[in-house]
Amino acid sequence: MLRDAVLEGLAIAPEGRYVDATYGRGGHAHAVLERLAGGALIAADRDPEALEYAREHLGGDPRCRVLRARLAELPERLRQWGLAGEIDGLLVDLGVSSPQLEAPGRGFSFRHDGPLDMRMDPEAGEPAAQLLQRLSVRELAGLLRRYGEERQAGRIAKAIVAEREAGRPLQRTRALAELVDRVVGGRAPGRHHPATKTFQALRIAVNDELGELDRLLEGVIDLLRPGGRLAAISFHSLEDRRVKRFIRDASSVGDLPPGVPIPPEGRRPRLRPIGGAQRAGAAERDANPRARSAVLRVAERLP
Repeated sequence: MLRDAVLEGLAIAPEGRYVDATYGRGGHAHAVLERLAGGALIAADRDPEALEYAREHLGGDPRCRVLRARLAELPERLRQWGLAGEIDGLLVDLGVSSPQLEAPGRGFSFRHDGPLDMRMDPEAGEPAAQLLQRLSVRELAGLLRRYGEERQAGRIAKAIVAEREAGRPLQRTRALAELVDRVVGGRAPGRHHPATKTFQALRIAVNDELGELDRLLEGVIDLLRPGGRLAAISFHSLEDRRVKRFIRDASSVGDLPPGVPIPPEGRRPRLRPIGGAQRAGAAERDANPRARSAVLRVAERLP
């Protein structure tokens, strides 16, 4: 996804140190490795299947280390490895990966019938089915509005809870998708499936995706060396707004008191935006429908 734009944004140095914070199936990581003469690459992920794939494909490369970590854990784990201020580039490719979407047993997609799980780490946390079992109508509607920006959140939440109270708790992806379709109504040709926003909201909640992103961003600048770069790919507005705001705030000084022409040490910009939002070209969008919503933002740490 946005491979060439990511490589250009990271400005790969042959001997540099790089982190792929969301390895997935390694498309970006392997592209970075192709440009390294020596250097080092850390491939991190929270998904055990992604990590197993990384070990199979990177385990024999002395330049590579594989790290199991959530985004929120990554800054501290890398500091423990002595890498604070030593990273030349860090990439985070947010959202769900294609292999996760394509595996019915993971429960991420309404296109395949499977258990309502949606956990990026199947060994930790609460599956989506359990979340639907315990939330009230009000709580569930709030979740769908907040994380899915779903206009029909109230009606969908009432229908889900009604099924539960009738002794038919939702356990499968197809059952949830069909319920939402009944509540929201049909869709016009070319429009997203009516359950798209509901599935997005549940996935974000199950994995605390926005909280994980916020905590990564809080610590990412201290990981980068001066001139090191952050590259972040977002797939919906909730993520992109957070990344955009973070870069904006870290690259400005805010309002200074009268008579203070030079910002004090604690108020100086720490990042410099590299260009603006970048999106996939027509060819990539045609080849990969997920690329249509991808947005890349890049920033560089200042001295």
